[in-house]
Amino acid sequence: MNAKARTRDPRAAAADRPFVFLNVAATADGKLAPASRRFAAFSSARDQQLLHELRTRADAVMAGARTVDSAPVTMGPGGRRYRELRRKRGLAEYNLRVIVSGSASINPRAEIFCHTFSPLIILVTEQAPKARIQRLEKLGAIVHLCGEREIDFTTALPWLRREWNVRRLLCEGGGEINDALLQADLVDDIYVTLCPVIFGGRTAPTLSDGLGVASLACARPLRRRSARRVGPEMYLHYCVLR
Repeated sequence: MNAKARTRDPRAAAADRPFVFLNVAATADGKLAPASRRFAAFSSARDQQLLHELRTRADAVMAGARTVDSAPVTMGPGGRRYRELRRKRGLAEYNLRVIVSGSASINPRAEIFCHTFSPLIILVTEQAPKARIQRLEKLGAIVHLCGEREIDFTTALPWLRREWNVRRLLCEGGGEINDALLQADLVDDIYVTLCPVIFGGRTAPTLSDGLGVASLACARPLRRRSARRVGPEMYLHYCVLR
């Protein structure tokens, strides 16, 4: 079977779940953040522009609780230019926002709760304390249980498609969420901005953390869609092969 035959058609992927694409900015040694895991902006303004451009193609943007807690993010589409581009593409002016937090441990004072331009959906497990869930619901979030001890993305993503009409889902990390999606064979495309800096650190997060694969035979193969250099950065776009 050739590579083209093993590539999932986006329309087929959307039949029961959203088309899922990941976007990360990584250092030359593959890190998404320093070992401290504290937010540190290291990519260029062009990379930030790409982030917003990718959001204009998504019905929903998803990130982990640690990503949301570590920086004053809103997960919104950006300024008027990007909102108008969304409308031209037939999408709602503002994307849905999805936060993954198995234990519902998001800081209630996080910046994201100060912005109510679109629904905020939080995926949690059955292990999340009821008090935390109630606290998030009082802040206006929609809490959805999906999984006993770990987030079950194989049921969460079809739920987003079925209940919220999410056809394209952009995931912005972190590494453990990316790994869970890859292990569940739920990723279709990957965008990587490779930046000319090195963080080092064996505990620093990477594009795909979590359990990983047991052997080379289990590695997820990719096919390059495009590669281009803009200034000192490389912009890579891959599709995931099946």
